[in-house]
Amino acid sequence: MTNPNPTMPSAPDFLSWQEVEKLIDYLLPQLRGPYDALLMVTRGGIVPGGLIAEALELTYVLTAAVQFPEAGQARLAWPTFLQFPEERLLRDKKILVVDDIWANGRTITTVKGRVVAAGGRAEAAVLHYKPGSNLFREAGPDYYAAVTDRFVVYPWEIQRGPDEFNTRVPQFN
Repeated sequence: MTNPNPTMPSAPDFLSWQEVEKLIDYLLPQLRGPYDALLMVTRGGIVPGGLIAEALELTYVLTAAVQFPEAGQARLAWPTFLQFPEERLLRDKKILVVDDIWANGRTITTVKGRVVAAGGRAEAAVLHYKPGSNLFREAGPDYYAAVTDRFVVYPWEIQRGPDEFNTRVPQFN
């Protein structure tokens, strides 16, 4: 059984662009394409999704935006889809769903489920997998470049500034 309240590491893991490139290079050979389309989960999946789409020469790139209720509300509440491709774009297609991290798994599991409900076949790829905080006993990403228990800060997140970072992340000693 997964721990619903995993302990936080002593410091966040700040990644460089070079480290992201290495993660993508490790992830690419795992992928079992060909894929008809790539579906990036916003916002975290935009950069890795774009890099993967370019490497695989995929021109059919879609986005999904999913919002879960604020913290303190039901943990397994159904999300709001702010943006999602029409079913006709997914039906009978093999779709690679990409996000930056599988932390608790809610977002990417929900996106994969909606692709399948539309008649598509979905596989999930992430840069980091956090099995210790995964809410789904029998699910995980199909492909991942690294396993971690740390709070990961990607290079595209740092530009949001320290004030934004400090409001989203618990303070570390």
